[in-house]
Amino acid sequence: MKLSKCFKHASNMVVHSRLRSWLTIVGIVIGVAAVIAIMSLGTGMQESISSQLGDLGGDIVTITPGFSSGTKMIGMRGGTGSKSYTSTAQAVEEETTLDRTDVQTLKTIPEIELIDTNIKGTVEVSYLGKSGSVSLTGVDPKVWSKITTSKIKEGRMLDASDQNVVIIGGLLASTYFDRPLGINKMITIEENSFRIVGILDDSSTNIYMPITMAYQIIDDIDTDTYDSIVLKIEDEDLLDETITKIETRLMISRHVTSNTKDFTISSNKQIQDTRDETMSSINLFLIAIAAVSLLVGAIGIANTMFTSVLEKTKEIGIMKAIGAKNKDILRIFIINAGLIGLIGGILGVMLGILLSGSMSSMISGTVFTRGGTIVSIESIILALTVSISSGIVAGLIPAYQASRLHPVDALKYE
Repeated sequence: MKLSKCFKHASNMVVHSRLRSWLTIVGIVIGVAAVIAIMSLGTGMQESISSQLGDLGGDIVTITPGFSSGTKMIGMRGGTGSKSYTSTAQAVEEETTLDRTDVQTLKTIPEIELIDTNIKGTVEVSYLGKSGSVSLTGVDPKVWSKITTSKIKEGRMLDASDQNVVIIGGLLASTYFDRPLGINKMITIEENSFRIVGILDDSSTNIYMPITMAYQIIDDIDTDTYDSIVLKIEDEDLLDETITKIETRLMISRHVTSNTKDFTISSNKQIQDTRDETMSSINLFLIAIAAVSLLVGAIGIANTMFTSVLEKTKEIGIMKAIGAKNKDILRIFIINAGLIGLIGGILGVMLGILLSGSMSSMISGTVFTRGGTIVSIESIILALTVSISSGIVAGLIPAYQASRLHPVDALKYE
C-alpha cells in the first residue's frame, strides 16, 4: 500500500472520530502550550539577567579587607559594577584595612589594566531645607570613569581635575527631595557645598565624589586606607590565573598565609556564573513540570489508539483480506497517532504564544522579567518534535496490536 493511501486512511480516522480525537488533541495542546509559555518565560528571564549582568563587567575584580574560610559572595549592583557582601561562618577578630602598599603591590602585576581605590560611608545630605542620610563613595576620578559600569544619564563623569563636585544616583536626583536635582545644582554634604556634574542612569541614592574630598567628609577613615580596591583585568579569559597571581602577591606583601589571610577577592564573572547555573536549574525544573502535561497527553493518545483498534477491528480484517500487509496496518495507525500529535502541537504552539504575551504583561513589574517573555524558534521546534514523537510512541503498541490481527478473527469480531 502506498504511503499516500496510508495517510488518507489515517486522516479519515481522525475526521470520523472527531470527538474522541479532539479530546485527545486538547491534552496535547495544554502540554505544548505549557512548555512554550514556560520556556519563553525562562528565556526572557535569562535575557533580562544576562543584560543586567552584562553591564557588570566580567573583567572587574574587587578586593576587600577581611577574610573567613566560610565566605560566601553574594553580588549586588553598585557604583563600580558590584558590591560583594560577605556572609562568614567566623567573624574576623582584628580589623584589617587596605592601604597604599597594597596598591603598589598590585601595580607590579602586568595583567591588571586599571586600579580604582574606594572609600565608603554614610553622610547627611541637604537640599532646600530637606536632609537625609545616603551612601557616599569616594573614588579615584582619574580611573573611575574607565572602570565603572554605571551609565551617565545627564551631565558627565568625574575627571582628574575635579574637587568639589559629585555624581549622584538617579533616585536621589528625581524623588528623594521635594524638588528634582539637576546638573550644576548645589547640594550640602556634611555642611560642605558640592556641585552636581552628573546623574547616573539607575535607581540609587548613592553619591560619588573624588576620594581626596571623601576623606574630608567621611568620619573615622584614615588617609591612604581604602574600603575596597577595584581592578580591571586586561584579559578576561585569564581571569582565574590573574586572581591567583593577585592573591599570591598580596599574601607575600601582607605577610599572611592561606590560614591567616586577611583580604577577600571577588569577581563579577564568578557571580554571573553562579546566577547562570541557578537560572538553568530553575528552567529545567519548570520544563519538567510542563512535561507532565505532555505525558498525560501521550497517555490520552494511547487510549484513543487502543479504542480505534477495537472499533476498526472488522475494517482491519477486510483490508487484510484484500491484500493489506501487516506493515501497512502498522503504518496507518502510527500516522494517525502522529497526526493527532502534530495537530495538538500546532494548536499548542499558538496557545503557548498567546499565553506568553499574557504572562509578560502580568509579571512585567518583577525585576527578573523586565525583558518580557521570548518565544524562540528552538522552543517551537522542540515542542512540535516532542508532541509528534509522543504521539507516535504512544501509538506504537496499539498499532502493532492492530497489525498482528488475524484476518479471519478480525472479520468475525463484533
